Order: sequence, then structure tokens, then C-alpha cells
Amino acid sequence: MIAEPDGPEDRLRRFATIWSRAVFPVTSTSSTRHEFEEQLLPLARRLSEALRARAFDSDEGRTVGAALVEAHCTDPEALSRTLDCVDAYLVLYCGGDGDPEDLRARCARLQHAMAAGFARALRRRTLAEQEAIAQAALKAQGVVAQALHASEARFRAVFEGAAIGIGMADLEGNILQVNGALLRMFGISEQALRSRNVMEWTHPDDAPQTWRLYEELVRGEREHYHVEKAFYRPDGTVLWTNLTVSLLRDADGNPQYQLALMEDTTERRLLNLRLRYEATHDALTGLPNRTFFFERLEKALGAGKGQRFGLCYLDLDGFKTVNDSLGHAAGDRLLVEVADRLQSCATAPGEMVARLGGDEFVALTTGPDTQREVDELAARIMNALLAPISVDGRELTVRGSIGIVEGPAGERSPAEVLRSADITMYRAKSAGGNRFELADPEADARAITRHGLTTALPTALERGEFFIEYQPLVHLGDGSVRGAEALVRWLHPQHGVLGPDRFIPLAEHTGLIVPLGRWVLEQSVRQAREWRELHGGAEAVGPLRINVNLSPCQLTHPGLVQDTVDILERTGMAPDALCLEVTESALIGADDDLLKPLRRLAEMGVDIALDDFGTGYSNLANLRRLPVSILKLDRSFTQSMQQFPADPVDLKIVEGIVSLAHSLDLAVTVEGVETGAQADQLRILGCDTAQGWYYARPGPPERLHELALVDATG
Repeated sequence: MIAEPDGPEDRLRRFATIWSRAVFPVTSTSSTRHEFEEQLLPLARRLSEALRARAFDSDEGRTVGAALVEAHCTDPEALSRTLDCVDAYLVLYCGGDGDPEDLRARCARLQHAMAAGFARALRRRTLAEQEAIAQAALKAQGVVAQALHASEARFRAVFEGAAIGIGMADLEGNILQVNGALLRMFGISEQALRSRNVMEWTHPDDAPQTWRLYEELVRGEREHYHVEKAFYRPDGTVLWTNLTVSLLRDADGNPQYQLALMEDTTERRLLNLRLRYEATHDALTGLPNRTFFFERLEKALGAGKGQRFGLCYLDLDGFKTVNDSLGHAAGDRLLVEVADRLQSCATAPGEMVARLGGDEFVALTTGPDTQREVDELAARIMNALLAPISVDGRELTVRGSIGIVEGPAGERSPAEVLRSADITMYRAKSAGGNRFELADPEADARAITRHGLTTALPTALERGEFFIEYQPLVHLGDGSVRGAEALVRWLHPQHGVLGPDRFIPLAEHTGLIVPLGRWVLEQSVRQAREWRELHGGAEAVGPLRINVNLSPCQLTHPGLVQDTVDILERTGMAPDALCLEVTESALIGADDDLLKPLRRLAEMGVDIALDDFGTGYSNLANLRRLPVSILKLDRSFTQSMQQFPADPVDLKIVEGIVSLAHSLDLAVTVEGVETGAQADQLRILGCDTAQGWYYARPGPPERLHELALVDATG
């Protein structure tokens, strides 16, 4: 906790700080909050002197109220917040040893005077601004009148000579005026066009939101909208346009007309459709190509809950022999015939066939029951290839190997699905071909990776492949570095740097977490000892504590307490230099036997922190029986403060947790602080220490030493 200032000047500055924090958010000023505080400091001094003066003079309050207007505090909310601050804190911080009742009475009179001075100054300022505006309006009136005629002439020239179609209608849809370009686009006379109502121009290809946007515009709920829209011409052909409709209002702001601008995009659309087809279809077979297939696959994989997909990846067996013996022209004719047969196999809704390249084809089926459908689709493909194909008078027997991937949507990317199908197809080919196999690539990949990491764990510790990064713990009150959390990493020879989420569960499953945790604890405590020696002793810069995470398996290990004692004795570190972090979920329903080792460590002086507090398992009633001295709030609380303003409910929750923790003599640490605004908010809420990327990312030990030195030297 931060001690309250003792001297009169300190208390006066504290009052100015509180005042500035309350008023600054509603002040229109280019100054920073600290600069604004310096502006308020002399006003606070005048209020303090008036409060304690032998002969009370309320004119000082009127002067201060007028000064607020000069400082751009013109929002009535600024006055309200100022009066609240004066009422709550002026006597508390500036009253001195005077009679409380007399001081409260003087404070009330000062508030009334401030309000009167503020209102008078604001009225004078408003009258001056109104006079300036009136003078400017008189000067501009003549200019506007001169420009009006020229503006109307220019508008008429633009309207008639524009290359795009322009039309104006009233709010009922009656067409009032059109230009020549619009008439040419529709191929109709002006009289015929003006006889139609806008609401008659519907088309089957209209986007669903087109007429909803139109209704919102004529009701005055939107100013304009832009859509791509088709119209029927009198000869039955379709006119495609980029249509922009804007609302025109009268002088009072009421909706009056609608103005439409149309660009003819018919030829461009036809060209785009042709280019789109060529870009998404195979030139040889006419089937969708890889690009089109990936679009459909991505859409299928992004379908909603309950949707599934099935994919057949086909590669022709021995196709290279056909090319080598009969030539590529014969091979191409064979591929065209195969494509036609495959196309006949996928005609149901949700099915498609594509050529990926060479002799590789894919067939896709989607829907809620693809487990059965994909097998049937693969069987139809195999049956379609049974009949020989005639090429240059030769009857060629075609066989194929198919890899099948089937599963729910939303779990894998298109590249992962295709890679899995490709691997499975080659497994079918290596088994003799002319068959299909069902893939389970995710389970295989997980088992292979898990097995590899598990078998490498014991030797990794022996080879020194583990290392520790440290993330500083910073005091929110003074910004000093109070310690660091030790975070273990694995520098794997093949996979690179692995975070604890990749190998800690494996170590827990195999029991290797105990020797690994012991190694982390000893290395971290030794590092803490080096930091203290580099700083010239603990007394020089305050304690540098090391936080080490304990897994649930370590909690139940009988040697936990003795290992901790031995490590502290070997390194010569006091127990208060160590904090052991235990996740909240690990202590849910913990009995006395599980808590006994933690209680013994706490009695020795080791701090116990309850990590990830507030993640959904919180049982506040259990806090009193747990041997913890620190609560570490989960990063979800800080994430909710990234938006401004922060959710008041979240702030109240954090404030309540902090209040409860402090009432139980527990310190509060917050994880995941990424911005200065979050840090300020958490400090105001009373949190004690914090860690996160705002201060530093986890890094080597020398980085923390550098941060601590900067803090120690100011």
C-alpha cells in the first residue's frame, strides 16, 4: 500500500491530482493530464487558502469557477465533477486543524460561489461566440447569393452532360427527372421512363438487402446506399449497373427527394464471368480446377455446426505408362474420358468433382450424413472406372487409388485436409492400388508427435535442452521490479522452442514432471541469488523474489517440502525469496493431506500464490483455509480492460476481488497487462503487482537485471 502524503503541500497536490483525474476526461483541451493538473494546482491553492482564511471570502470560489471556463472546462459535467471533488476532498486534504463544522460550512459556500462564477463566465463566453458567428453569417450571406446562380448553372451542365445515368424521384418513387445517359442505358423514351415507379424495377437477382436499404433511405434512416443491381430493358435484355442512391433533404433537414446514379456494368460483368470461368476451370477437362476446389472446400469446412464433409482423392494407377507408351495426346484423351465418368458420379446436391492437375482428381460431398455418402461416392467412382476406355483404337483398363477423408466442418484447414487425403491415397496405392482407404490423419499425427516428445523428454533434461525465461513482476505503486516468474522452455532439436503447454502435460503423464520441476526450482532460486548479489544485497534495492509454478503432480509428491528446503539451503536463500504458484483448479476440493505440504512451506516463509484466480472455479469461501498469501488474477480480467471505457461490471468484479483479498491480508498480482491504460486502471483498483508485455516479455535473466538496475537508479 502507498502511504498518504503528510505535508500540507503534498496534501494540496494530492487534492489537485484527484481533481484533475475526475475532470480531465470531460475537458476539451490539448494538454496532457499531467499538464492539466499543473493548471489546477494554483486553483486548488486558492480554494485551500480561502477555506482556512481568518476572514472568509466567497469571491475566491467565483474566481476559481470562472478560471475553470478559461481552462476549457466548459462541459456542465466538468462543473459537476469539480463540485463533487471539492465536497469530498477539500476539507479532508486542505482543512488543516480547523473546526470541522466551520470548514464544512465554508466548503459549501465555496461550492455555491464556484457554481455561480462558472455559470457567469460560461454565459459571457457563449454570448461572445454567438456574436462572432452572427457577424460571420452576415458577411457570408452576400457571397452565397452570388454563388447560387452559378452553382445552379454548373449543376444543370453536369446533369445533362454526365456519362453516367442520373435520375431524381420523390419519396413515393415517382420519377421526376432523368438525364440523356440514363435514357440511352435503358433504350427508352423520357416519357415512358418517367411513367414508371421506382418500386416496379425489381429483378430476381436483386440482393436480399436491396429493398430494405431503399425503405430505410426514403424513411430518412440512412443518407445513401450502394448496390449492384440488374434491370430489365423493354426488349427483355438485362442491364447490370452499379447503383448509388442518395437522400436529398430540404432546408429543415426533412427528406424530400432521392437521387440515383447508375453506371452500366453489363459488358464488364460478362467479361468478368468469362474470366472467372477460365480462372476456375481446367482447360482440358472442363472440370473445376484446384482454385475452384479450394474455394468450395474452404466453404464446406467453414459450414455451421452439424455439417460434415467427405473428400475422395483419386490418382490413376499406371498413368505414366500411358503417356510414355502412347504419348501425351493419348493421355489427355484418357483424362477427358475419366473426367466425364467422374462427373457422372457426383450429381447430387453438395457434390462436386475437380481436377487438381496431372492424373489427380478430387470428389467432394457435403451435408450432415457424409460418413455414409463418401463411401458410396468412392464406390461409384471405382465402378465408373471398371469399363475399359478406347484411345486410338486401344482398349485401356483404368484403375485408381483413392484416399478418403471425412469429418465435421470447422476442425481442419483445406491444406490439412488435402494433405491427409494425399497421404491416405498413397497408402492405398502402396497396398496394391485399385482400392480406397479411410484416413485418420489427426490421430496419427498426434500419436507420432506425442510419442516422439515423450521419448525425448528424459534425455532432453540430461542434454540440457531446457532453459528458463523470466518475466518481471512490477509493483503498480512505484513501478519497481519486485521479482520475476520463471517460465521453462524446451529447445527441441527438430521442433525448435516449445512452450510448456507442449511438454508439461507429457511430463505429468510420465512422472518426469518431478525431476523437471526440481530442476526448474533449483535453477530459478540460484538465478534469484545471482540477481541479489548483482544488486549488492537485498537491502540495497529491496527483495527480488522468484515465482515458480507447481504442477498438480508435484503437489502430491512426498519429497516436495524436503526438495524445496534442500534447494534453499544449498543456495543460501531465505524462504521469503521464493513464491510457489499453484493453479486454482489444482486446489479445487483439496483435502487437508494435499494442503499439508503447502502449509508447511508457508509456515517456513515461502509465499504461496493462487494462480489463474477467477477462471471459473473460484470458491471464495475456501480462501480462508488455503495457505496462500497472493492471488494472481487471470489475464481474462485485463483483456476486458483493453476497450475504452472498460466494462463497469468487470471493474466492479476486480474491485471486489481486490477488496476481499486485502481484507484477508492477501496481495493481488495481475497477469496479461499489455497497455499503460490497463496498468493505471489496475493501480487505481488497488492491485499490488502486475506482469505482462507492457513491462517486458519473458526473456533471459540479464534482461531482468537491466530492468531492476534502471529501477534502482531511477
